[in-house]
Amino acid sequence: MADLPALQAIPARPDTTGGSSAPALTLLAAAIAGVVAQGGFYTPGRILVSALALLAFALAVPWRRPFDRDLRGVGIAAAAIAAWALLRAATAGGLADAAGICLALMTLLAGITAARRARPADLALGLTGLGVLVALTAWAGVAWRIGRWAVLVESTLWRGASTLTYPNAAAAILAVAGLLALALLLAEPGSWVRALALYLILAGLGAALSRAGLLAFGAGALVFMVFAPHRLAGREPDASGAQGNRARLARQRRVLRHLVPAALGAAVATAALVPSFPANAAPEPLLAVGGLIAGGLIALVRPLFGVALAAGGGAAALALSPSTLDTVLRRRFTVASQGRAGALRSALDQAGEHPLLGSGPGQARYFWFDFEGKLVVSRWVHNEYLQWLVDLGAVGLAALLGLVVALVMLVRRGRTENPLWTGAVAAIAAVAVHSAFDFLWELAVVPLIVGVLAGMAGPPHGEENTPPSQNGEAQ
Repeated sequence: MADLPALQAIPARPDTTGGSSAPALTLLAAAIAGVVAQGGFYTPGRILVSALALLAFALAVPWRRPFDRDLRGVGIAAAAIAAWALLRAATAGGLADAAGICLALMTLLAGITAARRARPADLALGLTGLGVLVALTAWAGVAWRIGRWAVLVESTLWRGASTLTYPNAAAAILAVAGLLALALLLAEPGSWVRALALYLILAGLGAALSRAGLLAFGAGALVFMVFAPHRLAGREPDASGAQGNRARLARQRRVLRHLVPAALGAAVATAALVPSFPANAAPEPLLAVGGLIAGGLIALVRPLFGVALAAGGGAAALALSPSTLDTVLRRRFTVASQGRAGALRSALDQAGEHPLLGSGPGQARYFWFDFEGKLVVSRWVHNEYLQWLVDLGAVGLAALLGLVVALVMLVRRGRTENPLWTGAVAAIAAVAVHSAFDFLWELAVVPLIVGVLAGMAGPPHGEENTPPSQNGEAQ
């Protein structure tokens, strides 16, 4: 595991904060508060997360010049969304929901601005540590049926939720943390602590049993492979032709070399949890602990890779009854979802009624019949983009697209050969994919973390605004 020693010499973002870690610590405190307060879904938690994000902004920003031109596009797009949401609420109702949108945008901007004045490594380490805590509590919640950390879904399966109490939200946080953990491991490939963190986060992702979370992490991993730093291949960034293709394959193999053992270990740990998932079966904490240890051996002790895989897989197979395995496979390893399909049909019908202006923030309700023929009513579509179209119409969706474009331009200007940039971009992509399958934006911690990721990936404060001298060096 001593490969890539030269990678540690990749320069981090210049320290633009004068050595102060206060903005990073405050942003991490906001993220922790959001995770503990059920994601900041309810008003007290939302206010706490937003207040801490604003405090981080205040600690990081000189008030004589709080904004710079790098954030101009993001600020204009956010202001357009806020103005349209408030205008639509004034005409159709939903002022409280419009205020929530404005608060989320403010949290996003505060996260971006403060993160650009903090050290990316500090933020990545903090979010990875938070991910490990979420993973362990989600895993323990299933293994020991701890009601605060696991949720019985549809009276069928216990799923890891940690303190967020929503398994899919926990999975979204874990997907982000997993990609940052992968970036940190690639920056220091000999660190067993970072390898252990990646493994535990993926084991927690398995405990959440979130199909969208796994899909989001997979999408983020693909983005990571595409934008993997050139120095992972030991070549200069301008390699082209056959040499460039070989370099691309080399750096992708380096990524897989660290990701695959952690993923296989997490698969064994999840398999050992299978007897504890069904509601009609007793939990098996000893088996779960054994699977977690066996998975850790796979992830960390490569000479024992095959032995650990065989032992962990064999123990899990002996513990599984056909009925238990069938329950989990039938409920989670399928693309079918009664609730999502019903909400989707209802949302499309309502979007067709108000295609341009929308029905107003939070005014729509979605109706469908479940598998028992009972009428279900919900406020959420489990697809944030479609919900946005229903609430704010094509005008609001266009404004959202403008914000996405502004964020993409921001992170492009900040591109470096540091794996942390790649990890942050991959994590943003993971959240974007996951948002198409669950309602995440109503949780205050999600826009905060997206803002932090965008700030990590964007150019540091002042980099674009420092005029060059005549000899080509910064003044």
